Amino acid sequence: MTEHWDVVVIGGGGAGLAAAVSAAEEGASVLLFESETELGGSTALSAGIFTAAGTSVQAGLGVDDSAEKFFQHYMDLNQWMLSPGLIRAFCENAGPTLEWLIGLGVEIPAAISGNAHQPGLAQAGVEDVWRGHVPKDQGYGLIQVLDKARRKHGIEVIFGTRVQKLIEEDGRVVGVVADDIEVRAGAVVVASGGFAQDPGLVARHFPDANKAGDALFVVAAEGSRGDHLRFAENLGASVAGDGWGLMLPTVYFQRFHHWQAGFPPKSRIYVNQDGRRFMDEDSSYAVSTGIIDHQGGYGWMIFDENARVNLAPGYADWNPERVEEEVAAGGTIRADTIEDLAVATGVPVATLAQTLRRWNDQLPSGHDDDFLRHRTLRNKGAVGNPDPIATAPFYAAKILPAELVCTHAGMEINTDAAVLGSTGVPIEGLYAAGEAGAGILGLRYVGGGNAVANALTMGRVAGRNAANYTRTSAESAPVHSIAHS
Repeated sequence: MTEHWDVVVIGGGGAGLAAAVSAAEEGASVLLFESETELGGSTALSAGIFTAAGTSVQAGLGVDDSAEKFFQHYMDLNQWMLSPGLIRAFCENAGPTLEWLIGLGVEIPAAISGNAHQPGLAQAGVEDVWRGHVPKDQGYGLIQVLDKARRKHGIEVIFGTRVQKLIEEDGRVVGVVADDIEVRAGAVVVASGGFAQDPGLVARHFPDANKAGDALFVVAAEGSRGDHLRFAENLGASVAGDGWGLMLPTVYFQRFHHWQAGFPPKSRIYVNQDGRRFMDEDSSYAVSTGIIDHQGGYGWMIFDENARVNLAPGYADWNPERVEEEVAAGGTIRADTIEDLAVATGVPVATLAQTLRRWNDQLPSGHDDDFLRHRTLRNKGAVGNPDPIATAPFYAAKILPAELVCTHAGMEINTDAAVLGSTGVPIEGLYAAGEAGAGILGLRYVGGGNAVANALTMGRVAGRNAANYTRTSAESAPVHSIAHS
């Protein structure tokens, strides 16, 4: 067993594995702590889509893109509320990190993808140049490739061990305490994920998530318990990203991400409390949550009996029987006429009737003059136009931001992924990445692949810089050994 560790990495998800492998590539000895019994974290649960610009995949499809264009879009979508220098560094490193992953064995064909589960290049959010790189075998495949690289470099993992605290001496982080054992290192990378699984931290750092009330559900990995915020408080590190996170709009009764929950019917319309349609029903979650928030926090999803009976079987939430159960329980409203549905939902009768007439006149014929949903459906590879919403009975269910995916508050980092102290000066020997390293995931999630790209890109930057810091540091780390099973 190696007795001196150049780099200790906390967290075995995408960010932690990227940090560990990149540090090892720089010649560092690396020890990785994972609080759960397997590697992967939230990355393994994701579709694995990776947002990047100027890539070989884009070039193979004749797409002209650059980190500069990516940077401009990223900053504009986030209203320039993020540090331009940090975002530029992320955008410039995302493409090379994707090529690094491809070199390690990740497969992303130069093919057009219609969704986050079809390998190739997809529309990630509301960008004009597609940047969503969908890998074969999804997030699980990314983890398998990174884990293979980890084993190749002989990086040891301590499973089922939650790091208790960081060791700080003279303003420098020199190791960690785990299972009451001190483990010394030249540098530490915190990649422990977010805090979505800790209700207290959610209430403190992302209270908007609780607006969903009983409809709220969490899809982040079980290890997302906010250890990075505890470390930050103990060290006096700067925390950025308070109040920001990713909530996906879902119907109130959904409890799983869509690959388990299923999908709502194509023939559906979202109306606000005035009975008016207010959005493209398939708009990217880069903007959809904000749109719904602007309508008072929820809308009504309207669909008909034809849509209900044609839902695909086998899914946990969106199936014909589940809708019937929700009607019987009183959560989903059913009525024999649109007029009765309007009364039951409390929206103006004439307005809802007119809204539905306009939708039926347009979407079933393949165009949407108001919200351009026909373009979104085409980009997603949808076959055929939606059916009219015209077969009684009719249904209404509340749609609201209720699926908590990731949290954005964490230890503030600079362009080197070094953690900043309260004065803005880096804390020596400490780096962070993924949800634990804040400043890149911002006010607006740019679309599918934002979190994965952030985790793996900044994980790679953090690992590389942690290894280089250890190598160039004038002080040598004390030698300790660690016993483990």
